[in-house]
Amino acid sequence: MMQFKPVTIKDKEAIAAYTRSGDFLNCDFAFSNMCSWRFLYDSEFAIDEGFLYIRFFIKHHRVYMFPIGTGDLKQAFRKIEKDAKGYDSLLRIFGVTPPGKDKMEMLFPGEFTFTANRNYFDYIYLREDLCTLKGKKYQAKRNHINKFKKSYIYTYLPITPNLIPECLKLEQQWMQSNHNEKDTDALEFENRSMVFALNNFDALDLTGGAIFVENEMVAFTYGSPINHYTFDIHVEKADIRFEGVFSVINQEFAVRLPEHYLYINREEDLGLPGLRQSKLSYQPAILLEKNMAVKIN
Repeated sequence: MMQFKPVTIKDKEAIAAYTRSGDFLNCDFAFSNMCSWRFLYDSEFAIDEGFLYIRFFIKHHRVYMFPIGTGDLKQAFRKIEKDAKGYDSLLRIFGVTPPGKDKMEMLFPGEFTFTANRNYFDYIYLREDLCTLKGKKYQAKRNHINKFKKSYIYTYLPITPNLIPECLKLEQQWMQSNHNEKDTDALEFENRSMVFALNNFDALDLTGGAIFVENEMVAFTYGSPINHYTFDIHVEKADIRFEGVFSVINQEFAVRLPEHYLYINREEDLGLPGLRQSKLSYQPAILLEKNMAVKIN
């Protein structure tokens, strides 16, 4: 029986040894996401015979991520199927992308159902597109940036430990301005994840940047690698009184990412209309389909 244990910061290198060398583009495989959201999902991992296994809870159901590793993939799935039977007998695999779905259907024809949820598709962009904003399709973004630059004298700074208190202050302001009864839980969960991440910024291998106007932080963002060629943006917050500031922080951060990152994953829209519109407006190169695969008993 595999021995699962909670995901903690000290497990970063062990887990990243598998995820960073893989070809999975899902934001769910960014170690910082696993660790900073563990309080909500009870995320656990196991390493066994060349594979990394991740399991967690969604709405009281135990679910697993696609196993990462080399060797007998079919046997790897049989192992998590056996582990699932020790809980509620139903094997559920979260975040299965089209390549993963093809592998599963080849290995287990007719054994799984696959259900896609559009709200959890990842928005993935070419880093070069977000850096240059070339072409007619990005004209509106360039207009926002130009208006901001004409209106304000600003400074971009990388996030370092001394800036963390200002990030936390801006996050509190953002929460207060966006508070409503419907989204209270979601905002509080996100805030808890962010506070953990910001307070463990270096340990989680996070990279971020901030925009200042007249010595006041008006926007910040941060993220971490998913693999060697894909960077994940976990958070982007800004004071919307400064028109165009989201476009500015997005571009300023992208141009400073190392060129070996071909893609930037800006995660899901969670079905929020405004967020969906915003993420579509940046013209994703890949709208990454993610499925819940369920074993047919």
